[in-house]
Amino acid sequence: MATDSLSSVPKRLRMVGDFSCTRCLEQNLTESADIYCEKCEGFYCKKCVILHSQFFTKHMTCGREDIKKWPVSKAVEDFLRKCEVHEDETLTQFCYDHRQLCCSTCVGTIHRYLTHLYSFSY
Repeated sequence: MATDSLSSVPKRLRMVGDFSCTRCLEQNLTESADIYCEKCEGFYCKKCVILHSQFFTKHMTCGREDIKKWPVSKAVEDFLRKCEVHEDETLTQFCYDHRQLCCSTCVGTIHRYLTHLYSFSY
């Protein structure tokens, strides 16, 4: 079961790294974002950022080189907080023995005989 959990880590990391252009999404297009504007709280592809820069000359933007400053969307944040085994459960525990996050159901089944569990909240 730990193998399934580990194999999905790259998928989850890719999901966090994939940002879509806000303007393109409004037009039902999927274009990767290259710029984030903190003032507008929007993501822009190379094409849309040109218009954004023309209209909002004083807005400071962050490129992909500063991606650590980009916020994670609520949908991605919620996805990352969900247990992969029990999709209706939120991750609330950390098992030191297995070095993995787990939900309360996992604690009662997979991790029930372990003593090195740490509870946390968001």
